[in-house]
Amino acid sequence: MSPRVVLDPVGLFRRVPLQPHQLTEPVTPTADVPVLAHFGVPRVAEAGWSFELTGLVRRPRTYSLDELRGYPRRELMAFHQCVGNPLTPGAPARRISNVVWGGVDLRTLLDEAGVEPGASFLWSYGLDGGRFADVDCEAFVKDVRLSRVDSGDVLVAYELNGEPLTAQHGFPARLVVPGWYGTNSVKWLHRMVLADRRADGPFTTTFYNEPPPPTPEDPSPAPRPVWEIAPESVVVSPAPGARVRAGDEVDVWGWAWAPAGVRTVEVSVGNGWSPATVETREQLAWQRFRMRWRPAAPGEVTVACRAVDNTGVGQPSVTARNQVHSVPVTVTA
Repeated sequence: MSPRVVLDPVGLFRRVPLQPHQLTEPVTPTADVPVLAHFGVPRVAEAGWSFELTGLVRRPRTYSLDELRGYPRRELMAFHQCVGNPLTPGAPARRISNVVWGGVDLRTLLDEAGVEPGASFLWSYGLDGGRFADVDCEAFVKDVRLSRVDSGDVLVAYELNGEPLTAQHGFPARLVVPGWYGTNSVKWLHRMVLADRRADGPFTTTFYNEPPPPTPEDPSPAPRPVWEIAPESVVVSPAPGARVRAGDEVDVWGWAWAPAGVRTVEVSVGNGWSPATVETREQLAWQRFRMRWRPAAPGEVTVACRAVDNTGVGQPSVTARNQVHSVPVTVTA
């Protein structure tokens, strides 16, 4: 059971400060990072706060914030994406940011605790709980396969962009699973449990689950958890409704991201697809793409982009959370 905390505000809280065309900064300022709190925002005092690591470990531990700060500090730049509303799964949300996390490598804590051979999942509990979509939930809990932790870069973070976490972003500490949708990076961390199975709870069994695409062999596949982020890209410039002149050179650019890194981005300016230049990725950050376009004649043009990751997976045209992003542009004489 989670200790009682004050929620302020109480109830579903959502903040999406920026639309794609406003994502002009390589590192998103903390005030512009999207927030989704299902039950409200816990207000937690550092004094007296701790989280425990227990379950299938040989040496259970409890950590204060000062103790976490005493471990070697890991800093990681990574894209961070909110999956969107769990009540409308599959709808494009474009709630994306690129930030720098600071904290402790979770693998360090697990090695210190001594993981038992039967453990295959890590359950993480937040201090938030209540009622969401007519479902009661004592505490927000999510799970992650230990194989994902073993692959690296999973943090217990206490900093965002070089400063302590704000209340809205999970102070005093939160889990960060880069490359997975933000719902899996549990905020207001309270407890971690090593287990031999998936966690029970509405946010692992009901919300943030969706069926994979049907196949001839399995036309009605069972729902699967929304874990890894799908490859995606957005047009930053030109902005929706922009007016550009025929004959002028237009700088078309945006951001692309994927857990495996982005291999290619193509841009359409109404007449097929052309390759864009893609910057090399820094750590696990998003990647800027750019293409020069010289519109030939006046008219209405749709500018669109699509990314392909380093495993060959790309963005679908329609009916998907990561479907191709496009903006209308007017070309004037």
